[in-house]
Amino acid sequence: MSTRKPESPLHKALAGVSAPFRSKLINAYEKLKRDHVEGRYEAAGLAAGKLCEVVIRLLQQVVLGQFTAFGVKIVNFTDECRRIEGAPAASAVESLRVVVPRALNFLYTMRNKRGIGHVGGDVEANAIDSATLARLADWIVCELIRVYHGLSLEEAQDLVDNLALRQLPDIWEVGGKRRVLLGLSASDQVLLLLYSDPSSFVLAEDLCSWVEYSQPSMFRRNVLRPLHKKRLLEFDEESGVVYLSPVGTREVEERVLIAKAS
Repeated sequence: MSTRKPESPLHKALAGVSAPFRSKLINAYEKLKRDHVEGRYEAAGLAAGKLCEVVIRLLQQVVLGQFTAFGVKIVNFTDECRRIEGAPAASAVESLRVVVPRALNFLYTMRNKRGIGHVGGDVEANAIDSATLARLADWIVCELIRVYHGLSLEEAQDLVDNLALRQLPDIWEVGGKRRVLLGLSASDQVLLLLYSDPSSFVLAEDLCSWVEYSQPSMFRRNVLRPLHKKRLLEFDEESGVVYLSPVGTREVEERVLIAKAS
């Protein structure tokens, strides 16, 4: 018996966006995020292009009252962004009429000019390009959530961060535990486990159990304290909680995930 895939929480957050746009937008965004964290930069760029194609049509509908049908090519993406931006101020909130089109135009330009989707691009797609695409896509989705869900930008960002969009196929959740399905060191497993859930702290005792380290005291001494000293994570020994630092996030994205993908 097949199990139906659960609906993304983004559907609720973007409930104000009409269904034909919403599903395509969420699919493209989540694919971009997955491809980025898994080191598939070319695929992430292609997903970014699809996201642009969906969002520009949504803006056409909202601001101009009609949109280019899916399957019909938008001949000049930049000109279309400018056309939306030039619409009367009363046609839509400024964010949808001006700011989002400018962000889309930059995202689409990155996709076209960095060796993504076209032979002979100016520069080969790489980790930094992919990270830029992913973060700009985050902002666009957060802004849409803010407009359509009545949230502040900070609340929208918290919502997106809590959606577990860092879905890593090598993290398996079973029986209330998480397992890393890769032959990594205990230290790298800890970093990957923390990275997979950026919304909150994790207890040191849980991390010890998840990586199946023999003794908690040795785990703290050999794994957590050295990582803390390198500022890859914050380990509060009094409370026993562990947070991934920005340096640790970069370490996962630029080393652990790259090594996994290679």
